[in-house]
Amino acid sequence: MVFSLRRRLLLSACLLPVACAAPLQQPARPRPLRQAIVGFSLEGRLAVRREQNRYSAGISWRHAPGRDNILLSGPLGQGLAELVRDESGARLTTAERHEYSAPDLEQLSAQVFGFALPLTGMAHWIVGDVETTQRDTAARPLTLVVDGWNIDYLDWEAPRPDALPMLIDMRRDDLEVRLKITEWQDLQ
Repeated sequence: MVFSLRRRLLLSACLLPVACAAPLQQPARPRPLRQAIVGFSLEGRLAVRREQNRYSAGISWRHAPGRDNILLSGPLGQGLAELVRDESGARLTTAERHEYSAPDLEQLSAQVFGFALPLTGMAHWIVGDVETTQRDTAARPLTLVVDGWNIDYLDWEAPRPDALPMLIDMRRDDLEVRLKITEWQDLQ
């Protein structure tokens, strides 16, 4: 046993400098322009306010052409609901294993929430790939109106023109949805 312990300590001492050495940095691949982003994943927080009711959840969204997978989670990371969109339609599964389905995301949100969310073009406007005349000094969109929803881009990851949004506010009637994005990943 003593011999085994010595061997482990010696091996650990030899491997420690290797483990502590800085990893080789891969050259960062430049991100495509917002208009060219076709696949992404994001992590963040979602806050919803309707009249006096307030809800919040973590959001993990993976988007690819023809498919979306959105996981909503509670404050401790437990799954609250999973939303999947693919060629067969849109499905929502809750933590209680209740399932809802519809031909598309708007019809599904109307069925579940009682109002349609502007979800068809969401993958474009979430990255800021939108047509609008209201832009900031870096030519990034400031506001957008989609199906009666007012969408405001409140913060960006950097002051560059190609930066992605980090804080988006969406309002319609008495409903406000705020998305705080903490991490973007390009899936090109």
